[in-house]
Amino acid sequence: MGQERTLRLSCPILLAILLPTGLAASEAELKSQIASVASEVRPDEAMEHMRRIYSTDRFFTFPKFQQTAEYLKQAMTAAGLKNVEIVGAPADGTSQFGFWTMPMAWDARSARLELLEPGTPPEFRVLADYQQVPASLGMWSARTLPQGVTTELIALASEKEADIEKLDLKGKLVLTASNPAGIKWLLARKGALGAVNTFTENPSLENGRQWINAWGDNGWAFTRTSTPLMCFSLSPKLAAYVRGLLAKKPSLQVRATVDTRHYTGVYPYVTGVLPGSGSREEVLALGHTSEQGAQDNATGVSGILEAMSALNRAISAGKLPRPRRSIRMLAMGELYGTMHFLSSNPLRARRTVAALCLDTPAAAYELPGTEYTIYLNPHVAKSYVDAFALRLAGLYFGGIGRPWHWKEYMTGTDTYMGEPMIGIPTVWPYSGSGIQTHHNSEDTPDRVDARSLRDISILTAAFTYYIASAGEAQGAWLAELAQQRGNEQIAAGAKGWLDRVPTAKTGEELGQILYGGLDKIAYSVDRENHAVRSVTRVAPRAPVKAFLANLQQTGEHQSAELRQAVERRAAQLRVKPVRPAPDPRFAAAEKIIVVRKRIGSLPLDDLPPDQREGYPSGAWDSVAQIALFWCDGRRNLAEVIRLTELETGPSKLDFVGYFQFLKRHGYVDFR
Repeated sequence: MGQERTLRLSCPILLAILLPTGLAASEAELKSQIASVASEVRPDEAMEHMRRIYSTDRFFTFPKFQQTAEYLKQAMTAAGLKNVEIVGAPADGTSQFGFWTMPMAWDARSARLELLEPGTPPEFRVLADYQQVPASLGMWSARTLPQGVTTELIALASEKEADIEKLDLKGKLVLTASNPAGIKWLLARKGALGAVNTFTENPSLENGRQWINAWGDNGWAFTRTSTPLMCFSLSPKLAAYVRGLLAKKPSLQVRATVDTRHYTGVYPYVTGVLPGSGSREEVLALGHTSEQGAQDNATGVSGILEAMSALNRAISAGKLPRPRRSIRMLAMGELYGTMHFLSSNPLRARRTVAALCLDTPAAAYELPGTEYTIYLNPHVAKSYVDAFALRLAGLYFGGIGRPWHWKEYMTGTDTYMGEPMIGIPTVWPYSGSGIQTHHNSEDTPDRVDARSLRDISILTAAFTYYIASAGEAQGAWLAELAQQRGNEQIAAGAKGWLDRVPTAKTGEELGQILYGGLDKIAYSVDRENHAVRSVTRVAPRAPVKAFLANLQQTGEHQSAELRQAVERRAAQLRVKPVRPAPDPRFAAAEKIIVVRKRIGSLPLDDLPPDQREGYPSGAWDSVAQIALFWCDGRRNLAEVIRLTELETGPSKLDFVGYFQFLKRHGYVDFR
């Protein structure tokens, strides 16, 4: 299946279910749909949409976000979408959707940082100029008086909290080696005027500026309780010059002049639908606007827009019938926009059967590291959608000879929607940018590959259309895909334990392998059963029983192989496998049942970092987030720990302490 990770299966029982003629017809139907939408995709138009989105979003102010939204409303209407609307989510710094606190609105007219040291060459005098390079100013940067402020610029020798606490930073700008967002709260407490960033994800881009888009005291966005501080970003070339001067003297004289404002406004996003033939259900394609880059993420939004245009043209030309379900496009601010959309439209969310998230999907063909990667749902939300996305990728990318991969769920973008309190299985095709330009001023339209934009438009159109059109016949094929992938995943999970048997030296080791492996196999069977059963959401009468029986047989076969291997090794060593002692964490955890209060993850953006007791933000930490998603108000915490570590591997997170911490601060309850 393309470049998807596969495992050669030799067990006859895994091949027991043959592909009936009707199921083969469903795959042929998908191939035909791919061809139909491919014939209607216009890469040049997609590229033009990308350039238009980039032209306003690159300034990353809320008035510019509004201009982007107005352009997208016009373009989506022209593409044939109906009920297109611009929604104004509150940008007030206080409203919460889920536990995400909405940002304050922000505007920037101009900003300059000038080096006042005598003898400075002309090319190094202006360190930052927002009007020339928007990313040279950090988002949500504070303003100065019109005449600006002259102050000292000093370098932080260490960015550890204990070392910063010893410094006198009052009224100064500090030069940071890492992204200053991580210590912004500490700089605010020390009375600094702000930060001058020298961090970059790619130092080889000597004139590129890393975009600082997180400037809240407690997390990502600047909220009502955040401290207004200035923030600038230097290129590697300028950073090297400044650091050279600071190696000879403790501080430099600089002048900062910043004309910005924080205010209560709106965070606009745009949505509309390609209407279905009657069903109230929807399939969702979403991509985030409001970012400074062409790759990240003007390509994602333009790819969806071109996919919708191509589908509308194919339907209008009679190449494709109108799908049963509507296909919705959502172009919004990352995470904040989806949280508002989902919270404000709970009935619509419940009627959404699947989603595709496009984030940075159009890298150059010829650069290494730009193979498409399909990120899947978290295990708590295992779905036929995962298997279908992989088969679609195999058919399309395999047909054009482009390599691709898949990976497990990853935090960090709008892929969390499969979690049980939302229930929209979501996959994310990602290509990166090849030359690392993530959040860098060098993420420009000339680096976008029209061929990749074509590919992702076709993939988006085919994904959304097939699921939007799926009925009982297609449901049977989708269940069969989920069963096939399920067998592979059960066998892969067992293999990791089987491979450890020959090197075991003691009965204790064999016991860990035997009981750990049996637990992993049972877990895999349960999760793959969940994926097969999920088909009934789009095809209630899909024949899932035979597929479930096959998965059960696969699990039994793998368990028998593991037992036999352990028995053989035990006989060689003349020992008996010893059942592991109960996990000591479980004694307290068995008494706790966590009850969630709101949808989505827990960014802790209303809690100062020095009050978090060392626990991570659930917005970005995968273990903390996945554990939260396993909490359903019925499982005890011991079971949540077990399931989380079966999904992610052993973890150092103090689960009991973490959830007790969440309870103390009102994020969860205990039953």
